[in-house]
Amino acid sequence: MGTTQLETVPEPKYWHLRTVLSEALDSEFSVGEILPNERDLAARFGVARATLRQALEQLELEGRLQRRRGVGTTVAPPRVGVAVGSEQHVWPGAVGDAWQPTDCATAVPPASVAEALETGHDVAVHTIRRSRGTHGQPVAAELLYVPASSVPDLSAIDARPAGAARARAVLRELQRLDLDGQDRAVELGSARADDAKELDRLPGAPVLVVTTRFYARGRTAAVSVATYRADTCRLTFGDSGGVEIHHDPERRAS
Repeated sequence: MGTTQLETVPEPKYWHLRTVLSEALDSEFSVGEILPNERDLAARFGVARATLRQALEQLELEGRLQRRRGVGTTVAPPRVGVAVGSEQHVWPGAVGDAWQPTDCATAVPPASVAEALETGHDVAVHTIRRSRGTHGQPVAAELLYVPASSVPDLSAIDARPAGAARARAVLRELQRLDLDGQDRAVELGSARADDAKELDRLPGAPVLVVTTRFYARGRTAAVSVATYRADTCRLTFGDSGGVEIHHDPERRAS
């Protein structure tokens, strides 16, 4: 990264530095690469460290940079586009699904999920945990709640091993149902301790919570609660109901 002295500009100095740094990220750094330390960056650009921190914080908010514990400041991977639509209707685990199942347990769901599933507030359901990543980094964690009534032929589930194998078995049975439709709600939230650990963020970090209800046979057959890192995701609105990884050929990090 070459030395660039900042000239007098109408906008705040940190904002001009943010623009200069953003251009450098496009041309000189690749996803996952660690930036020089703050002292070296401040010296190269001829700014105070306080100004540099403001610029870095702004780029982090925009999803261009990530501050990783024990690593430093790295170039963020492309954002995950959370598409909000209803044209495509597919069960979780269908062909092309980018989520990876990691575990499955039988547990009583949160009250809001139990109400949606109409199972009763003390009835345990299959709870599948799945994860999603890009460029080797976690970007989302999901809890998928499936009541026993949605997978009635899963008689051998207790004989199967726990973990991902159990999760895949539930997903296979779920896909035997004819999916009538689905709806999705998106809201801004804060990472809980378990999600924060899985997403490599601090508890309370901003996240996007996407709740999806799947309908079959005139009722809610499953509920997904997916938590996305707000610093690596963006919402896209259109007819597609899927979640896609957006790669911008003009930028190596976006």
